[in-house]
Amino acid sequence: MTYDVVVIGAGAAGLMCALTAGYAGRRVLVVDHANKAGKKILMSGGGRCNFTHLASGPANFASQNPSFCISALKRYRPEHFVELLERHGVAYVEKTPGQLFCADSSKEILRVLLTECDWAGVDVRLKTAVEGVERRGEGMRLATSLGAIDCGALVVATGGLSIPTMGASGFGYDIARQFGLAVTETRAALVPFILTSQWKARAEELAGVSCEVAVSCRGRRYREPMLFTHRGLSGPAMLQISSVWEPGDTLSIDLLPGLEAFEALCRARCETPKRRLSTWLGEHLPKRLAQALVEWHADDGLLAEYNNARLQAWAEALQAWRLKPAGTEGWRTAEVTMGGVDTRAVSSKDFSVQELPPLRFIGEVLDVTGELGGHNFQWAWASGVACGNSF
Repeated sequence: MTYDVVVIGAGAAGLMCALTAGYAGRRVLVVDHANKAGKKILMSGGGRCNFTHLASGPANFASQNPSFCISALKRYRPEHFVELLERHGVAYVEKTPGQLFCADSSKEILRVLLTECDWAGVDVRLKTAVEGVERRGEGMRLATSLGAIDCGALVVATGGLSIPTMGASGFGYDIARQFGLAVTETRAALVPFILTSQWKARAEELAGVSCEVAVSCRGRRYREPMLFTHRGLSGPAMLQISSVWEPGDTLSIDLLPGLEAFEALCRARCETPKRRLSTWLGEHLPKRLAQALVEWHADDGLLAEYNNARLQAWAEALQAWRLKPAGTEGWRTAEVTMGGVDTRAVSSKDFSVQELPPLRFIGEVLDVTGELGGHNFQWAWASGVACGNSF
């Protein structure tokens, strides 16, 4: 079998690249070992797929080569993908500012991609194992469960290591290393934290309780909801900061973002001195959390009984809660992989390997990681289109 372009990986980046190259008149094959295309698309966003962020830009991405993503993101912007969905009649909603989700189901995103692949004449083969890759003349050759496949260009869109139950593997990194490319250290990102001993028990008692917080670590600060779980802490705030956090780091959590707790407590003491501290806390936090806080600190009395020093101590406990997680839940629940194929050996224009132009890498397999909120999908679309347009 011979094709102009073979894409390994029927995910967001791979399908986007394939349909783009197909519309350019290239003979394109997509192969994937999974039994279904776009599995991560289907499960993302609670089944509704946060498919882009309207304000997505280079500042929302982390990489050891931070300028690498600029070109592709400028060439294919969020409004371009939105326009594609609108042509297919896909309804979407803006849940929080900039974050776009399917109104109904993430199946709509996969339907659009597979329909476009069909229209572009792309051949998609699932349940196909790639057993080896080699340079063959001016192109590449793959050994697969379908037999040998020759192609002018091979695009690796195999994703990262997150959620191995969905079929994630390090195969893309193996290909990179085979051809002499460096792979930066990989770790789970956008992932919940686990706690141990006393804090795990406390979190377990509050499992299901959510509140808006501002969490800080290593100079980064995110103001988003936090969720207590049976194992520790999750929710958008914790997922965001997990990409910055490293083992041994302490998180600083502000349970009352936007409020000066000390001033508010002093004001409440003057205006309602006979109100209990737990009552005041319950007006600003979920009641289960408010009750837990006074129990943890063994301190609940009438506000009139608190001098400035005690109120200041409470303000610090509420707005600078310092917590050292035991770790994260790891690859099992991580949304993305931090790190990957070193982009310094890859062209930011067409994603080809500089010393081996027939070989390309796109999407999550590269050392480009977006923040939570649709940025990683935007990188998949942008890198896929930039690569697909180059054929």
